[in-house]
Amino acid sequence: MSTEDAGFKLARRRVWVAGHNGMVGSALVRRLAREDCEIVTVDRAAVDLRRTAEVEAWMGETRPDVVVMAAARVGGILANDSYPADFIYDNLMIAANVIDAAHRFDVAKLLFLGSSCIYPKHAPQPMAESALLTGPLEPTNQWYAVAKIAGIKLCQAYRRQHGRDFIAAMPTNLYGPGDNFDLAACHVVPALIAKTHAARESGATTLEVWGTGKPRREFLYVDDAADALVHLLKVYSGDDHVNIGCGEDIAIAELAGLICEVVGYDGALRFDAGKPDGTPRKLLDVSRLAGLGWTARTPLREGLALAYDWFLAHAGEGARRAIGATG
Repeated sequence: MSTEDAGFKLARRRVWVAGHNGMVGSALVRRLAREDCEIVTVDRAAVDLRRTAEVEAWMGETRPDVVVMAAARVGGILANDSYPADFIYDNLMIAANVIDAAHRFDVAKLLFLGSSCIYPKHAPQPMAESALLTGPLEPTNQWYAVAKIAGIKLCQAYRRQHGRDFIAAMPTNLYGPGDNFDLAACHVVPALIAKTHAARESGATTLEVWGTGKPRREFLYVDDAADALVHLLKVYSGDDHVNIGCGEDIAIAELAGLICEVVGYDGALRFDAGKPDGTPRKLLDVSRLAGLGWTARTPLREGLALAYDWFLAHAGEGARRAIGATG
């Protein structure tokens, strides 16, 4: 059901953004600053969300009214495929500990963030929420996906058994300020921005892109995603998770060309078909979100330019050395 009529009020509530240093979490902090609420954060050095006792002790002391679960171990195809145990264990423990503690300490509302990778590899496009668990997952990120599916089910279980207002949202591929540009762990947009910048700086005449360039992906600017999440906190209370996206996709080859334009690189693209493509297409059906009154605002090219500006201003020499020269 929707709570659009009554609405959920954030005013004068303590809102814990779990994972506030990450790309999504920092965008949520920026967005929530416009609300009349108290934003609560804690660094991972102080509280390891994988450790039950630490989570319960901090929650018992802090007593947030609202929890937004943006904390997770995340990464691209290479990271997921290289560290499957880390991805499934860390994300399972984070979800279980925070959701259970939210119940134990009477949190008024919790929003769990998943990922579009929860859907079957060959799900009908665009992927509706009902596609969940209707087929096999993409093998390269199945560990992360299983943990995120478990988080959705935890929210549903606590709603059913304890009447908790715990909801879940499934964002599409996100990008923007605060992204991770480490090629060993990052997603496609930051990887392409970093590699294209390095190629331009080094004068490389070609730029290697993983895969065939044929897969299609949907990309949403992270500040748009944060706005959608705050909107869901206010207007939605239901058992089903809600997709968050822009409703449009683009081929990786087209994306690479667009990033070359933004960065100012005029070399040739070389596609390495020996590298995995992942799921052929990932486009979310965002009709449920639109029905709740929210649509994306930032066009892809504008968002990529903002992301590149952030990279230039904040990535720093250490991050750029990690990127390395490519071409």
